[in-house]
Amino acid sequence: MQPTDLSIRDAGAALRAGRLTATDLAQAHLDLISRLNPSIGAFVAITPDLALAAAARADADFAAGIDRGPMQGIGFAVKDLIDLKGLPTTCGSRHHAADPAMVDATVIAGLLGVGAVPLGKVATYEYALVGPSLDSPQPPPVNPWNFAHITGGSSSGAAAAVAAGMVRVAIGTDTGGSIRSPACYCGVVGLKPTFGTVSRDGVFPVSGDLDHVGPLAATVADAALMADAMGIRGAATRLVQPVKGLRIGYARAWFANDPATHPAVLTAMDAAVSDLTLLGMKIELIDLPNYTQMESVGAVILHYQALAIHRCALLGGKYGRQAVQTLLAGLNISTADFQMARALGQRMRAQTSAILSRYDAVVTANVLSPAPPFSAFSDGRAVWTAMRTLPFNVTGHPVLALPIGFTAGLPMGMQLIASHGHEATLCQIGHAFERSTDHAAQRPRV
Repeated sequence: MQPTDLSIRDAGAALRAGRLTATDLAQAHLDLISRLNPSIGAFVAITPDLALAAAARADADFAAGIDRGPMQGIGFAVKDLIDLKGLPTTCGSRHHAADPAMVDATVIAGLLGVGAVPLGKVATYEYALVGPSLDSPQPPPVNPWNFAHITGGSSSGAAAAVAAGMVRVAIGTDTGGSIRSPACYCGVVGLKPTFGTVSRDGVFPVSGDLDHVGPLAATVADAALMADAMGIRGAATRLVQPVKGLRIGYARAWFANDPATHPAVLTAMDAAVSDLTLLGMKIELIDLPNYTQMESVGAVILHYQALAIHRCALLGGKYGRQAVQTLLAGLNISTADFQMARALGQRMRAQTSAILSRYDAVVTANVLSPAPPFSAFSDGRAVWTAMRTLPFNVTGHPVLALPIGFTAGLPMGMQLIASHGHEATLCQIGHAFERSTDHAAQRPRV
């Protein structure tokens, strides 16, 4: 087994036992990135100097008996929407200034403080809006499972880097599904935490009401350990606790009858829920608030706030076609519409919280079909892909996305939702499911 294949827990054990150094681990990741990234296109900037300096500090701490926690000496990647000192935050756009960030984003500073090792910046759809775009500064990342297919977005590079094995964990953002969609398409784990749990200081905004920051990872355990280091306290505390007797609501009607649902997704979802019952969990079919209404509310909030951020720069700016189309949609939304959407969102948050309070978690589909091919985007226009993600940005509940199988060689995924602040329960359930199946063990041959 190569050092880059080690889980965070196993790598940490090797580092603490002296069987591996953080410098050697970082160099192994850098070598792998250099070899694979030309084909995948996940990284837009690789940071060997930063990585090796951070790794050397971690090694010095280990030698001095200083233990800063599970992420000490572990490499991670950063979505190019988040400030990493000394590097430009391009937001995937020709328009954005290329000046290097003067300080680290709060979440980055926290990770560096516990000894984590920054390996580089990974791609995002332009301003975390829509994509893949053919007029971006760099070609969009490809899906490691099939290079002819997209990764999903906007945390496109983060998911591709983790799926290809270049990193175990990466930081993404999620405004309408931007962690969970690429996690699903690329067969990795994504955690959207409770709204406001992770600081967004130093993260370029899309929508102040909907933006979340969270990890994408190779496994639930890796995601939980990274989440804990990012400030989602307790995410990893119950990973191995029994799940027998936990109550799970299955929101099957939310997606089963949608014509956009791929038959294989429905079959895989039912099989995944069956696996949960075999683990001793109690399943009950439930209804969630109307999906179309929740999505509409979220879309109004997103488009209104995104346009407010970019309005002054759009005229004469170097924005790509899809970004402009998305931003201009906000012109049709009045302040009264926005305020009404906000009020409706609060009502939906309360309704969803009431449902979630009766269960340890709720399970439903993530994306309703496997990753589409790049050919579907050949004319440069945005293509709608059916998801079940945006409502939980509106309600702010924590969501864990994880793989549930494959169709035609492409991953499929589900999402687990819990009450505010219950990330540990999601990781507990997700870890048990992951260990009872082989989905997370499968990796693409890159």
